[in-house]
Amino acid sequence: MRIGLVGTGRIGAFHAATLKSLAAVEQVVVTDVEASRAELVAKDLGLEFAASVDDLLASGIDGFVIAAATSAHAALIEQAVAAGIPTFCEKPVAIDLGETQRIVELVEGSDVPVHIGFQRRFDAGYRSAQEQVASGELGFIHHIRANTNDAFPPPREYIPTSGGFFRDCTVHDFDIIRFVTGREVASVFATGANRGESFFGEYGDIDAAAALLTLDDSTFVAVSGTRYNAAGHDVRMEVLGSLGSIAVGLDEHTALRSAEPGVTFPGGQSHSTFMDRFQPAYVAELTAFTEVVAGARPVPCTVRDALQAFRIADACELSRRENRVVLLEEIGR
Repeated sequence: MRIGLVGTGRIGAFHAATLKSLAAVEQVVVTDVEASRAELVAKDLGLEFAASVDDLLASGIDGFVIAAATSAHAALIEQAVAAGIPTFCEKPVAIDLGETQRIVELVEGSDVPVHIGFQRRFDAGYRSAQEQVASGELGFIHHIRANTNDAFPPPREYIPTSGGFFRDCTVHDFDIIRFVTGREVASVFATGANRGESFFGEYGDIDAAAALLTLDDSTFVAVSGTRYNAAGHDVRMEVLGSLGSIAVGLDEHTALRSAEPGVTFPGGQSHSTFMDRFQPAYVAELTAFTEVVAGARPVPCTVRDALQAFRIADACELSRRENRVVLLEEIGR
């Protein structure tokens, strides 16, 4: 099959190389608003280059991958749906809740499959956790702890269009909590602060956050995150049940050291970026997308899944700003 890709920045170029490596993909066609960047990626990887998105969509592609800037996602999904081309789009669906809801209605009113990129759903540890929860092996779940700690902050210019910490960073935790538990979030209480570079605060953002989520079965979930974790990129989840407890992301690469005398675990090199931490998951995710394109499987992460995660993020931001518990029913469905 032929896969088109728009957006050849860091994650886009990574996706292009991954797609080229997949047995089901015969050719990858790339484009970008910065044509020279797309041409360079095409040359380096031996791919085809298209001068525009319109040219790309008209070039006989079987599937379309969106790795462009967040502000372009909604319009590109619209174009793909109009063209009838199965689409993969990096999160988020759109830059705000209203536009996300509009795109959900558009996609659900069509027969075009649209797969949203929450790669943790394809990580072996999270998938194992989901299976153990679903099987009842852990008993009833009473607490979950989840964290996303970046090793270093993004550049200043990224922050104004990021959507803020909850929508950009911990939204991954919100999605994977729904995936692992099979439950919905009923309420949130969130807080955050600007502890590092002042530019976060200048744009109304934060670089450290915590939230307590209550699920619809009264499971309590503590979510935390930071842009400043020099020990390494640290993404984990602990699932505590009445019959057993498990941890995702606890291995030799975990960015922690024990304060206990004589304990050397974990002893490996910590991950430095999310692409390092989740490289196998990204491969599995795009492999799944080729199966969606081929009609061999349903969409594994839908636009409605993305909407639900975005609603939780919006609820957390509202909670932080108003310093109160926010019910998810307050946030548009």
